[in-house]
Amino acid sequence: MKISNLHPAVWPLALAAVAMLMQGCATEEKKPDTSARTNTPRAQAQPDSARAYFEVLRSDFNGAKIRTLNQVMKLTPAEAEKFWPVYREYERQMAGVGDRKLAMIREFLAHNKDGTLNDANSKDLAERWLQNSRDRLDLWKKYHERISEALSPIRAGQFLQVENQMALFVDINIASEMPVVGR
Repeated sequence: MKISNLHPAVWPLALAAVAMLMQGCATEEKKPDTSARTNTPRAQAQPDSARAYFEVLRSDFNGAKIRTLNQVMKLTPAEAEKFWPVYREYERQMAGVGDRKLAMIREFLAHNKDGTLNDANSKDLAERWLQNSRDRLDLWKKYHERISEALSPIRAGQFLQVENQMALFVDINIASEMPVVGR
């Protein structure tokens, strides 16, 4: 699949997703500032503000994703009534997969930056990364089946196509920004 063949509605959404994920990856937790006059170290404030920013970006991304699905699927009111409750369940479950992926990216980047990537944590990260990929595929399969039953296999295919195209584009862009393992 050529990147230029992505549905035009997917491009802005995929770019927003890459920006969201990479912003989350670049946010580092700071060590406590022992010279501060308050009892609240920066380590507590920084992750909270980064998490809040990430949640705003996720909300914007999900809104754009809904607009894209509407544009691509062109659901009738009766179809929309069946589709959106299933889709909301899907998004809740997919958010957990995304959170775990982001945590692994941040962990890898921290090990890479600190020079602490070793055989043990590299193997652990790889195993969790592969499981995360399986979790995403399992969710796609589960919700493809549910949407097929609720609407039709064609509607389920449209859902899956949009999800897959966006995921591929985001994955390619994240991969292009990641340092090589072991360097």
